[in-house]
Amino acid sequence: MSLSQDLLARQEDSSPIYLRLAAILREKVQQGEFAVGAALRSERDIAARMSVSRVTVRKAVDLLMREGVLSRKQGSGTFVAPRVEQPSSLLAGFSEDLRRRGLRAGSVWLEKSTDMASPVEVIAFGLSVNASVKRFRRIRTANGEPLALEHAIVPEIFLPDHNRVTASLYTALAEVGNKPVTGLQRVTASLADSEEAQHLGVPPGAAVLQIERRGYLADGTMVELTRSAYRGDRYDFVSELRAI
Repeated sequence: MSLSQDLLARQEDSSPIYLRLAAILREKVQQGEFAVGAALRSERDIAARMSVSRVTVRKAVDLLMREGVLSRKQGSGTFVAPRVEQPSSLLAGFSEDLRRRGLRAGSVWLEKSTDMASPVEVIAFGLSVNASVKRFRRIRTANGEPLALEHAIVPEIFLPDHNRVTASLYTALAEVGNKPVTGLQRVTASLADSEEAQHLGVPPGAAVLQIERRGYLADGTMVELTRSAYRGDRYDFVSELRAI
């Protein structure tokens, strides 16, 4: 069924036309008719096909952008936005998680360095007061779009060469036999500060998920502390519940 036929089929719906159009486009994305990363037709083309005004199309598209269904790339057009759902019981690195979902993981590096552990980090990792840690700060992307601002910390004793980390921190840790096998993760809701907004491409005050992960070796030694701010319009956590 074409877009115009879909709209005609909803004539009994008394809601504004832009809401009906948004609902049609949303359904087509959810049903996979519009693939993730696919470009949406121009507003002019959609308006002509639907026999509606470009203002109506723009309002529908803007609504779907606020919901995170669509995203706009300056100079390139409007695209179906990737949305990531992560099972809360899954211990996987960002790159591995996106690869499993058929998305392309990427990074924009902000920092990769060696530094003295702070007093808080000394206590958290159980380190000596003069111990060093590796710091990794980067913007994590999904199909080229910013998804998270990540700051990972690993004691130097577990990862002597920070240049090992190119795409995946967990791959680098696995290469030296120190990949986490268990973890604890805490998720809290927050609003993007100015730095987070700038790096994630969202307005200041936009919804973000603050995620802190602590990764442990088999003997219970903490090897990783990662704090990330994820875009709330792109990332979901899903939990499997069982009756007791």
